[in-house]
Parts: sequence; structure tokens; C-alpha cells
Amino acid sequence: MPAIDVAGEFETIRRLFAPLAHPEWGRGLADDVAVLPGRPGYDLVLTKDAIVEGVHFLATDPLDTVARKLLRVNLSDLASKGAEPFGYLLACCWSERCGWPERMTFVDGLRVDQKAYGVWLLGGDTVVTPGPASFSLTALGWAPKGQAVSRAGARAGDPVFVTGAIGDGWLGLQAVQGRLALDPERLAVLADHYRTPTPPVAFAPVVRDFASAALDVSDGLIADLGHLAAASEVGVEIELERVPLSAAGAAWFEGRVDPQAALEQLVTGGDDYEIAFTIAARDEAAVRREAERRHVRLTRIGQVVPGSGVAARFVGKAVSFAKAGFTHG
Repeated sequence: MPAIDVAGEFETIRRLFAPLAHPEWGRGLADDVAVLPGRPGYDLVLTKDAIVEGVHFLATDPLDTVARKLLRVNLSDLASKGAEPFGYLLACCWSERCGWPERMTFVDGLRVDQKAYGVWLLGGDTVVTPGPASFSLTALGWAPKGQAVSRAGARAGDPVFVTGAIGDGWLGLQAVQGRLALDPERLAVLADHYRTPTPPVAFAPVVRDFASAALDVSDGLIADLGHLAAASEVGVEIELERVPLSAAGAAWFEGRVDPQAALEQLVTGGDDYEIAFTIAARDEAAVRREAERRHVRLTRIGQVVPGSGVAARFVGKAVSFAKAGFTHG
């Protein structure tokens, strides 16, 4: 391959990103905007997340996994609103380590997940920075008019559920940093979850049809339930012993001397990208049936109560947290 000036914005767009663009809506990435057709009866749902080297991913992480994580954390937000994703806008701030091979690797990751999730690149920007690499993505999805779920609908008496397992994101970071003593298969599973989480996108229609309030678990279960409680102007009570763990997470947990402290780490660590949501109590059986039909693990961890904030208990004893989750400052 001939030498290429990797700082060339338009060459990067033309050779790497244009092939990912929607053939009509993305305008070949040769314009300043993407133009989307209207959909009568639907709301356009947008979300945006950024990830930064040294904060959200490690300098040693392969850039294809960085790209996939970036896309997936945004799809997680859409799923928690009950929206169906269709496209995204992307901004790349390449660091000095991001030569042409690294950029190709990044795009390879996007290509894999575009196919897996049925989305298209619609536009964006690419620049070079003397600092750490960072990437920002705006995901777009459709939801039937007025049906995109918010954080603000929970009511006292609603049960609180979470999909999947909690804690694998935090454990995965420890795994890739060499801080866990587990068998290699467990470590690999946790590292994969940290680098390429799998949001329950297939569960979005159930969230849309049944959830009174919902959000994705990104900053930590306790912190994110606190956001839901604040928006809904209610309190949330959870029982830590009910929090679901993966097989790898359970293997780590079984070796802890202080189980309460271990659970506190898992529910505040973040990077899980599961969906926490509330429903009307009468809908529990129906929601469980839909989760089983979609092969989505579902766990009831608590309930909504009058008041404010999140109250957690472990085997009946109140638990307080030094911090509720990850904050960006």
C-alpha cells in the first residue's frame, strides 16, 4: 500500500468511512449534513456519547473494540428508550498513535457492528489531536409517536427490574489491568464485556410497551437508579443480594471475604450497559414472558416507593455508599 498522509481528513473519509455510509441518506459523506426522510407517526430519537483514551478505554485496547464499544454504548441508550436504531454520526479525534493501519482497524470494528445491528453511518468529522484519542458518536433511532420511554414515569408501587448481569464492566476493567485472580476463561469473558459490551437491543420493544421509566446502566446501577428516582420524583429501594451476577462475576464474588463490600463495588462500578426499568405491578408476568421469549435475563431487584433517592439493603441491613457510581467531573 502506498504511503498516505494519515492527517488528511478527506482521504480518510473517502477511503475508510464513505463505504459505510447509507447510499442515499448519508450523501456519500460529501456534504455537511445527512438528510433523512420523514416517518409519519414516529419520533426521531437521538443520543450522544463520547469515549476518551485513558478514561473509557485503555491505550492498549485494539481500536476495533474501541469502535464497537462506542457504537454499542449509544445503542444501549436507544434501547432503554424503546427506540429502533438506524444510523449514527461520528467524530474521530485521532491521536499520534492512530496511523493508517489503526484507522483501518477502527473502521473494521464499525463495519462488523453496523451489520450486526442494522445501522448506517450518516456523517461526522475527523481531526487529529496531540492529546489522547477520543471519539464521539450520535446515534439515531425511531420510536412510535409519543412512546419513547423517559426516566420520569416511575410511580410508587412499581417493581424495579434490570436486564442481564451487573458488575461485569467493572470486573472487566480489573481483568484487562491484570488485577483479578480467576481462571483464564473467566478473565477472557470479563475482558470481552469491558471492551465490547452487549446491550439488550432486542428488549427495546418490551421496554417501549411496558416500562413506566427506564435508562441504561452506564455509570453504575446505584447512580443510574438515582437518576431515575430524581427524574420521577420518587424513591427506589433495592436488595443487593438480588442483584444478578454473571457466571464469571459469581466466581469472583464467591472468593470475597466481605460480600457486602464486594456487591457495593459491583453496583457502583459502571460500564454494564444493561437496562434498569420500572413497570406497573400488574404487567410483571407479561414482561417476564416477553423476556423469556427474547432470551433476555431479567431480575426484579426492588421497588419504587414514596420519597427520594436510592435506599439499598443487604440481607435486611441498610447500606450506604461512599460513591454511587462513575462521574466525569
